[in-house]
Order: sequence, then structure tokens, then C-alpha cells
Amino acid sequence: MSKKSNEDEEQAFRENQWTARIIKLFFAGFFIILLGIIILIAAALLAGDSNISIGGFILIWFIPIVFGAGPEAPWLTVLAVILGILSLIMFLILWKKAK
Repeated sequence: MSKKSNEDEEQAFRENQWTARIIKLFFAGFFIILLGIIILIAAALLAGDSNISIGGFILIWFIPIVFGAGPEAPWLTVLAVILGILSLIMFLILWKKAK
């Protein structure tokens, strides 16, 4: 009986290690992508060309945050909002299918 519980504990420990590694890898990838986006935006703004436009959309739970700068910012923010809404719809569809 003791041997069985030790095997179960070892199995659970290995699964927890893999889960922790996957979560760390996910966050590392997320922060690398975020850093890349920040570097690209900073490079575009520091290039000195006044024809640069940026637009974005951040959705935190149900609060949308829309931002933009430059001559084409209104179109970019509209595009960002549309993509955000489509992402939310896809999430809801996949979530319903998973149930």
C-alpha cells in the first residue's frame, strides 16, 4: 500500500513539474512578444518620419481601451476594435463547444 501511494505522489509531482514548466514557457513567450512589439513601436516613433501611425485595442475583461497616434490612427483603431470583437466572438464560440 505504501509503495502505491509513493508512486502516486511521484506521478503527481512529475505532472506538477510539467505544468509549472509549461506555464513558465507560456509567460516567457508572452513577454518576448510584448517586448518585440514595444521595440517595434519605439523604433517607429524614434525614426523621425512623421508619416507613422499606430493604433491598438486592449480588452481587460469587459473594459475596452483603444489608442492611436498618427494620421491613420482612426482607421487603425477601428481595425483593432473589429479584430478585438472577432477575437471575443471566437473565444465565446470555442468556449461553448468545449462545454
